[in-house]
Amino acid sequence: MSMLAQYIFNGLMLGVIYAMVAVGFTLFFGVLDVIKFSHGDTLMVGAFAGLATSLWVISLGITSPWIQLAAVVISAVSVTGLLGAAIARFLILPLHKAPPLNTLLATLMLGTVLRESVRLFYPDGSNPKPFPALLPTGSMEFGSFILRADSLILLISGIAAITGVHLLITRTRLGMAIRAVAQDGETARLMGINFEAVVLLTFALGSGLAALAGVMNGLYYSEINFSVGLLLGVIGFAAAILGGLGNIYGAIIGGFLFAGLQVFGSVALPALFPDVASAYKDVFAFAVVIILMAWKPTGLIAEKSSERV
Repeated sequence: MSMLAQYIFNGLMLGVIYAMVAVGFTLFFGVLDVIKFSHGDTLMVGAFAGLATSLWVISLGITSPWIQLAAVVISAVSVTGLLGAAIARFLILPLHKAPPLNTLLATLMLGTVLRESVRLFYPDGSNPKPFPALLPTGSMEFGSFILRADSLILLISGIAAITGVHLLITRTRLGMAIRAVAQDGETARLMGINFEAVVLLTFALGSGLAALAGVMNGLYYSEINFSVGLLLGVIGFAAAILGGLGNIYGAIIGGFLFAGLQVFGSVALPALFPDVASAYKDVFAFAVVIILMAWKPTGLIAEKSSERV
């Protein structure tokens, strides 16, 4: 039971990170029906911004890990939020009336630009970077189950962030404006909603949430690299599609489901096939997602839509 608890906790930890990335894809698709393939690399930029801020705070002689953590989170979310808004303003909105393939290709190329820029211009950017351990390192043992304090804090923080975004979307005037634009942008304009401002804020919100996921990933694995956003972006997009693109609840479910598949694959594959290593967990998870998408192309929770006639 303690081993099972360990696997479940690890799955929850990964799931909350994947869900945060998937929610961003859902927000972008909801307001403009676009798929922003640079989302994972935006996450990576946020993680590196947080790392650079940590090094800067240390250079000032500030040794308090909590002050460093606050500076890392604020910097990462702010930089990435501004980057997301800039991408929406200067790339997404100008291509809004263009064929969807144009936007898809442009954001895909932008992701490559961001990724290669960090690799080339960040000091020694080609190699993995150690991420500072800013959370308590204590742990409690329950048989084979080891509950790390830092992992628990990260899990609670991720759930709190997702809950906060959900409450923002469902309980505030800004959330009402976002939902109105997602439902019908033209009608929202006629009702006096600033369409462009809502789009920019939505992209800033989704990108900031991704930056927080990037920082959490760095704290969890104690390192980041310039390609970290590539895999997290693909997983987040797969989770959003699996849950139902355009549905925030589906994105959350998809993120946790994908993490569950990874954990199950890392345990079941070596047990069933001794010659197969746990490293094939990603292959197993993506294979199951392909099967599920073929079975239910609209996702587990299809977006509700209506057509006026």
